[in-house]
Amino acid sequence: MTLPTTASAKMPIISNIVSKVTSIDGIVLEIQGFLKAATPSAWVDHALGDLTTLLVDHANCEYKAAATGMSLITKYRQHPRLQRLMARLVREEMLHYEQVLMLMEKMGVEHRPLTASRYARSLRESIRTDEGGRLVDSLVVGAIVEARSCERFAALWSHLPNSLGRYYKSLLRSEGRHYQDYLTLAHEHGDAGDVAMRLDYFLNLDKTLIESPDQEFRFHSGVPA
Repeated sequence: MTLPTTASAKMPIISNIVSKVTSIDGIVLEIQGFLKAATPSAWVDHALGDLTTLLVDHANCEYKAAATGMSLITKYRQHPRLQRLMARLVREEMLHYEQVLMLMEKMGVEHRPLTASRYARSLRESIRTDEGGRLVDSLVVGAIVEARSCERFAALWSHLPNSLGRYYKSLLRSEGRHYQDYLTLAHEHGDAGDVAMRLDYFLNLDKTLIESPDQEFRFHSGVPA
């Protein structure tokens, strides 16, 4: 797998202004324009045939999303707006975690340990280690992960059993808002040129990971090998 370089001639056009899009259709369209690759149909087909792994990893993702928000709250107490937005995100992600666990119980799906996905590991390994760079990259990665999650819910919900499909559709608004919050914070805490360059880098990495063969099926995995 060839990973993207740190810069590209084509930079994403991202506004410093908070997105005002709030309708579900508008949020999905915004995210589809933000990401550089759509979920492959082969991944959707595999997910529909392995709802057990999909749900277990989805639960794990909600818990990890809340943990990421808590980590940012702990590390960056000097930023009040970040504190407020992450507090709301943590509250919502833990609610989603509880809701997915309840769905799993209703469907007879047993919670079990799963290894971390290649996707999450690859994004995390590319975050810079210097203080300013780490914050900007963490916020950029947060925006991309939330955008990808929203895009996957949109790709899945209409194909799923009624209760699960309705639930996945209901997540589109909050996942889209989390993407918008992370992106806004990245622009507030980083230089515009640096944020654009890091967005380009991580969006290219997301595209590579989503479109390339993946040995393990996960919520954010690539094309099933």
